[in-house]
Amino acid sequence: MSYYRAGLSAFLLNLTTLAFFAGCLLMGKTPPAKPSIVFIMADDLGYGDLGCYGQQRIRTPNIDRLAEEGMRFTQAYAGATVCAPSRCSLMTGMHGGHSRIRDNIPHNVWLQPDDFTLAELLKQAGYKTGGVGKWSLGNPGSWGIPLYQGFDYYYGHLNQDQAHFYYPDYLWENHQVVLLDEVVIVNDVGKIRGNRGGQKGMYTHDLFTQKALAFIEKHWEDPFFLYLCYTIPHFSDYPKDSPDHFIVPSDEPYSDEDWPQISKNYAAMITRMDRDVGRLMQKIKELGIDGNTIVFFTSDNGPYDGSIHSVEFFDSNGPLRGVKRDVYEGAIRVPFIARWPGKIHAGQVSDQVLAFWDMMPTFAELTGLPIPPHTDGISMLPALLGKPQQDHEYLYWDYGHVRRTYKQAARWGNWKGVRIGVGSPLELYDLETDPGETTNLAADHPAIVSRIDGIMKTALVPSKEYPIKGLSSAADFLRNAGSMPRTH
Repeated sequence: MSYYRAGLSAFLLNLTTLAFFAGCLLMGKTPPAKPSIVFIMADDLGYGDLGCYGQQRIRTPNIDRLAEEGMRFTQAYAGATVCAPSRCSLMTGMHGGHSRIRDNIPHNVWLQPDDFTLAELLKQAGYKTGGVGKWSLGNPGSWGIPLYQGFDYYYGHLNQDQAHFYYPDYLWENHQVVLLDEVVIVNDVGKIRGNRGGQKGMYTHDLFTQKALAFIEKHWEDPFFLYLCYTIPHFSDYPKDSPDHFIVPSDEPYSDEDWPQISKNYAAMITRMDRDVGRLMQKIKELGIDGNTIVFFTSDNGPYDGSIHSVEFFDSNGPLRGVKRDVYEGAIRVPFIARWPGKIHAGQVSDQVLAFWDMMPTFAELTGLPIPPHTDGISMLPALLGKPQQDHEYLYWDYGHVRRTYKQAARWGNWKGVRIGVGSPLELYDLETDPGETTNLAADHPAIVSRIDGIMKTALVPSKEYPIKGLSSAADFLRNAGSMPRTH
């Protein structure tokens, strides 16, 4: 999408918005009160890591209460199988086949001025926009930083890999570096307390919660958008065989469990996040904005399985196959909860298929704005409100463009196609009867295999930033891609 086209789209969107509100005033009507939006995203949280999704040992009462008071989705999908492209899909409303950022590497691809984000959309609707936590979509000095992408306020990690540090020396607050230390007086002598010199005085997750609470307290009288990207339970910078690979200030309430220490830490991280979700909800209720605030909770991708703690210990991917960096369901199907008292009926469980790129049109419809033209998403507001919902024709994911093995997956109805490696045979699964992807049915359904193969070829638009090993050139790929039109 060119800068001119993006600018024109934004201009037309503004004109439509102004016309809508002008019409309300001419007719003597008050424009509808827009709900505030809180979007909470965990990092590498598995489909089975929450009590409301079947977890038996990790305690998550506050997130479970969100599900009890709202809608829990069983077929919601992340934007990608790893962090940065998943967040890019969420922010821009594009799937990874043609989005700006398609993998965690290389490290020099960031959002640009012609990328249109959720925050820019909501700014046009009059929202105060705040981001807290892990960003991943732009380093300092690039166009991709949050303040250049529609956010009024940002606090946290800009850099993807810096977010592995739970006790860093600094974080970013807007355009400034904030050193994580403070001077305390001990026996009339000033001493520095914080994270410098190997100290562990300020845990980033706790700081993120403090800043999120402060943002809500500052902007509660106006519609606001809070994008809260926790780093829990992502692994830390400590070695894979160290308990501190999942580092946490305390392993409570699991200290007395007969578990490996690293597993106690993993569980304690999730329960700590759950505690703070409860604090956020309590603040929203105290301020009297509970009835006009829609809260989402999800994860950026599936669970990580690269340490001495196995996903099998807590059954973190539940009944699903695969983990982070795969393209099977366990890597991309994620918890997704939405709560909006009086609008979303409590206690609902929905099998509606949705993906991160659906948030762009959903938020547009939610706030009375036209749906931006350049999105792969479909508004899921009807599903949230219990009304008939349009479905996707297909969903698409890929991973490993510049890595050893390039992987693709596409869902068409209840059929799921998976290809592991360029030129490899396509695997086929029926998700309705086999959500765990245990039985490859490709040999029995050649027409469906052909259809999904065509979807994969069409969905992938080659990018010079992400050359794929095994495809000699973008021109060769396009010649082989067929002529099936792009659809949702």
